[in-house]
Amino acid sequence: MPNEYYDYIIIGAGAAGLSSAQYGARSGMKTLVLDVSIPGGQALSINNLENYPGVFPAVNGSELVQTMEKQARMFGAEIRQAQVSAIDKVKNKFTITTDSGLLECAALLIATGAEHRMLGVPGETEFTGRGVSYCATCDGPFFAGKKILVVGGGDSACVEAEYLAELTDDVVMVHRRSELRAQKAIADRVLANKNITVRFNSAVEEIRGDGKVQSVILSDTITNERTELPCDAVFIFAGMKPRTDIVSILPVDRGGYITTDENMATAVPGIFCAGDVRAKPFRQLVTAVSDGAVAAHAAENYIRTLRGISYDKKSGEQS
Repeated sequence: MPNEYYDYIIIGAGAAGLSSAQYGARSGMKTLVLDVSIPGGQALSINNLENYPGVFPAVNGSELVQTMEKQARMFGAEIRQAQVSAIDKVKNKFTITTDSGLLECAALLIATGAEHRMLGVPGETEFTGRGVSYCATCDGPFFAGKKILVVGGGDSACVEAEYLAELTDDVVMVHRRSELRAQKAIADRVLANKNITVRFNSAVEEIRGDGKVQSVILSDTITNERTELPCDAVFIFAGMKPRTDIVSILPVDRGGYITTDENMATAVPGIFCAGDVRAKPFRQLVTAVSDGAVAAHAAENYIRTLRGISYDKKSGEQS
């Protein structure tokens, strides 16, 4: 039997992938979204989405992406749970190997996002799920009224610390620099929050406990002095690592993010990239959605060009 054929296949069902699916299907392309997990990506962990234009009052990220999924399906996009293990290209056709079979397409979008970076300190792996977490909205309620440590100083760390400060009056933020890296409005709220104490110029050296988290060893980044701080949970927001394993041949920047042009096109014709896996100066839900829309438009133009050289939509072959 011939492999299933689509005009446009999207790998990753986060905000970028769902946005691209909506625009792709709406333009008339036969569109399929693949993801190893349920649709939503990192947006599922957003408690209060307060800075998405046109969405006010704030909603949680899960509500927004559920609506995006419905929109994409309404326009005709298919969304399927599957693990992608390989991508091959012969002439102008891509073959995608998944755990449920082979798929073919003319244009491909990489929207695999990024995952949380680990600190790599003793105790982190041992206590993951037993006091160490990377998602405040997922695990924060388990530590209501407890002493919580938040590691990081960017937007995510600050927003998650604010959420945790609604559950307890004892949140300590640990940041290795002398000031927070978050946007000023977010940082100012954290610094003014009576339930949050920020310890600058500090780094976590070790997480200790007996079956569960009980304390952390902190070092002063200036004096190297080490202190032990009791706590019940450690929430880590130390940046992100792009998921690029299935497309390791594509050029990346110094941070490992896939480089594209303004049309989201990569170095391989027909492969586009959108969202948090892409090299860009600002990563937010709104920029991921924008990336996805631009990528769908560019993919449509790419396929139109192929069809202009007698491209057979049904078979994916040139004639």
